[in-house]
Parts: sequence; C-alpha cells; structure tokens
Amino acid sequence: MKKVLQINATANSGSTGRIAEEIGMLAQQSGYESYIAYGRKNYNSHLNVIKIGTGVDVKLHWLVSRLFDNHGFASKSATKEFVDKLRQIKPDIIHLHNIHGYYLHVACLFDYLKQAGVPIVWTLHDCWPLTGHCSHFDFVNCDKWKISCCQCPNRKGYPASLFLDRSKENFLKKRRLFTSVPNITFVTPSHWLERIVHQSFFSSYPVKVIRNGVNLEVFKPKTDTNVRTKYGLEPGKRIILGVASTWNKRKGLSDFVRLGDLLANDEQIVLVGLNKEQIKTLPRSIKGVCRTENVEELASLYSIADVFVNPTWVDNFPTTNIEALACGTPVVTYNTGGSPEAVSPDTGIVVNKGDVTALYQAVSKILNGGKERYSVSCRQRAEALFDKNERFQDYIELYNSLV
Repeated sequence: MKKVLQINATANSGSTGRIAEEIGMLAQQSGYESYIAYGRKNYNSHLNVIKIGTGVDVKLHWLVSRLFDNHGFASKSATKEFVDKLRQIKPDIIHLHNIHGYYLHVACLFDYLKQAGVPIVWTLHDCWPLTGHCSHFDFVNCDKWKISCCQCPNRKGYPASLFLDRSKENFLKKRRLFTSVPNITFVTPSHWLERIVHQSFFSSYPVKVIRNGVNLEVFKPKTDTNVRTKYGLEPGKRIILGVASTWNKRKGLSDFVRLGDLLANDEQIVLVGLNKEQIKTLPRSIKGVCRTENVEELASLYSIADVFVNPTWVDNFPTTNIEALACGTPVVTYNTGGSPEAVSPDTGIVVNKGDVTALYQAVSKILNGGKERYSVSCRQRAEALFDKNERFQDYIELYNSLV
C-alpha cells in the first residue's frame, strides 16, 4: 500500500487543518495509507497522527522567533525526532501545507527531503515560504521578495520579530534550502498566488491551481433557530456575519468596528472566532462569538446570516467565503489576494480594500434586495466549483500521477 504523509501546523483544526484532514481521508478511501504530522493542535483527526515536538517546543520556538527573527529555524531536536519517524514510515509521497507556525526546523526537514528523493506536493496557503519574513507582504505593498528581502517593512507582522531584522539572511537561507529539492509540485488555491509563485524563486517549478473545497453535506442552508437563541441575537435583526480563526487588523477587525458605526437599528454584526478579551472591548453594534470547532453550528451561523462580510486585507483563498456560499449566503469582500475569486456578480460584491463606506453600501445593497435573490446562485456556485469531493480528488489524481 502506498503511503502519503501530510505536514501542517494543525490536524483537523482551522481551515488548513480541515483541508489536510479531508485530503487525507479521501486518500485513505483511495487506497493510500494516510498520515498527518502536526505541531500545534489536533482536533480528533481520523488519520495516522504524528505530533511534532511538545507545547514547550512551540513556546520556545515562538520566543526565539520573536527575539531573533529566525522563524522556522528553531525546534531542531523535535524536527530531528520527526525525521527519524519519517525514515521508519518511508512515505511514497510527502504533502506539505503550512510548515511555519513555531514547530519545525525547515533546514532539518529539507535535508531529509533532499535525501529521500520522494515526490513532494506543497500547497501554499500563504506567502511565507517565498519571503524573508512575513506571510503576507501585500499588507505593506512590498515586492522585495521578487529579488531579495531586506529591511522588512512588515517585521511586526506574523511571525513578528520584536528587535532584529534578519529578513535578508532568512530569504537567502529559504531560497537555498527550498530550491535544493527538485521534485516539488506546488499547488495554489488561487490564481493570484499562482502568479506570485511564478514571480518568485520557485518560478522554475510546476504549479497547479486546486481550489479549496468544503463539505457540502455539512455546509448547506440550515433552519436551526437555536443558534440565534444561544448567542442572544435579537429577533428581526438582520445579521452581518464575519468568521475568522484569528481576528486582527489584517483580518479586518478594525474595519468591522468602523462598519458598526454605519449600521441601521435593525442591523447586527456577528463576529465568530474572537477571544474573550476581544469580546470585552467590542462596541454594542458587534456581537462576539468565541472560536468554535463545531462545524454544524458554524454552518447554522452562516445560514442565519443575511450577508457574509470578509474585509480581509491579505489572503490567499479564504475558505470562509466558500463556506458562506455553500450555506446560501452572499459574500462581500475586499479586492485583495485571491478572495474575489470566490465571488461572482450573482453571489456577492467586491469592493476596494479599506473602503468601509463602499463596504457598507455593498452590504446595504444585498440587505435591501434580499438574501433570497442570491441564495440559489450561491449554493449552485459552491456545488459547481467548491465541492470537497471533487476538489480533493484533484489531489488524489496528482498523487497518482507522481507515484
């Protein structure tokens, strides 16, 4: 039996963790022995699970990353132990996802990959692998990564460095390490990121666009009114929903606060994924909900919403957009990264990044026209383009072509 091993920061948790889980499950059904190695969190994965390091390793990696700007070059002992397990398992194909996240020493990993000689699939969920520091350079409109990073203008962005700027050194180390392995096939969920890869030091590698997919049996229009009662949402209020695994300025939290100042009396913003401290600071116009791993409840929240708003300043191809569409809810998003690629004129509206007035005008257009004008088209678009069974089958076909 052929073996496929995926590596990601999380297992079955968050958008990338759930994507890896679904791919791994389909690989099992297709005759592969399927493994997932992770560093941060495992939410009841059904795959063969390998934990890389400990919670202490993650905290130490976070600390040295903050102090020395060397994210991805700590956790050496934990990574060596993981490589020993890889040598025992002898996977026929290795599928990388997010190898950042304070849990891996990338030099140790790529030394092994170079020696192993097995095909590598690398799904890029952001831009960290091709920069000297940040995961999203367009937050500061920087294009130094095309030639060589230096004097990083986004040093305080994830993964933040408090004092040092080693972006030039990191860029050169990444370029040397990551291009030392010849048999990599890159996958991007958006055409936007595909274009970025072609302009980077990965330009000589093959790139395939495979959209993210969602479980259409879970994410579908629901009539569960209990979720409205559970979160104290007033009857008659029109719901403007936002969802993220982590909320910050990059995800548009401050834009939602500004949007709240423009709302009519019968309109309510609901944000899912906030922490308890953030919820305490919210204005009255915003109802905060802590992060949930309960996808059924999340689908109910999408379903009761009148419009889904994603004012992300930087993103690849947000899974939240297509989860909303699958639940029959139209999407309003900024024209940033690959986010607009999820939306068509009959399923949502795209506005310029940072234009909160235009954001509210788009929301009002959908609210005044009625969600029902969009719902059927939203669901049809999700079924046609973002069915996880079809999209993740693309990965199985890719695996088969490589092994």
